[in-house]
Amino acid sequence: MLNARHATDPAALPRLMLTIAAVALLWPGVMLSELNPLVLFDEDNRRTMGGFLAGFWPLAHDPEFLRLLGRATLETLAIATAGMALALLIALPASLLASRALSRSAASREGRPAWWSQALRWPARAVLIVLRSVPEIVWALLFVRAVGLGPTAGVLAIAIAYSGMLGKVYAEIYESVDPLPARALLGAGSSRLAAFLYGVLPQAAAEMLSYGVYRWECGIRASVVMGFVGAGGLGQQMDLSMRMFAGAEVASMLVTFLVLVLLADLISRALRWGLA
Repeated sequence: MLNARHATDPAALPRLMLTIAAVALLWPGVMLSELNPLVLFDEDNRRTMGGFLAGFWPLAHDPEFLRLLGRATLETLAIATAGMALALLIALPASLLASRALSRSAASREGRPAWWSQALRWPARAVLIVLRSVPEIVWALLFVRAVGLGPTAGVLAIAIAYSGMLGKVYAEIYESVDPLPARALLGAGSSRLAAFLYGVLPQAAAEMLSYGVYRWECGIRASVVMGFVGAGGLGQQMDLSMRMFAGAEVASMLVTFLVLVLLADLISRALRWGLA
């Protein structure tokens, strides 16, 4: 049966081997994580979850809570926006140092930079690796210890973690565009900054903007998560409401969070259309 299948579909055997390898790798992970979905159907757990979910409706809408929700929402937006602004201040120069798109030796050697030119980029790449290797929630925990509870810890955590991500992706975007305009400018004696502004940036701007707005959206989600460790915003208020089993307040904050993500997606589309 397998031979007949293999005769009609040459990819059958590779697919089968890939499936077996995936299951073999996944099964130990499932066992180590002690995954047991049946716990959700335990009578006590079902009763607790049912009581909590029953309190989700109607949504909390009293004036005092709405004022608190509005302030927490603005704080979440401020954390994500300020963190992204600081991340860009770090990521943009770091991405230029890490990319070979503006290498003079590459322009004179048909795209192959000299070994010493590549070696000079490794410190910038190593810094970007360090910055993005630690999740923002861990940075938030560290900064909460350093600067105390509040949005400052969230801003710094997003700035550090996202600068590494933005720097890496931006450097790769620079190298993915057509290199001929930048090489022509460099060969004509222009500065690297001029070659970047006139040879690379016009081609890369749309993709950079799209990824930057996507990261801002991720920053909104991350700022909510970091609120659970004391970094302010919607997350901190949601943590307090969950501790008090205030399901209506939690539901209102979840709806607000969904609106924020939808707003970020609409802004991303509008900006891309504007650059198209």
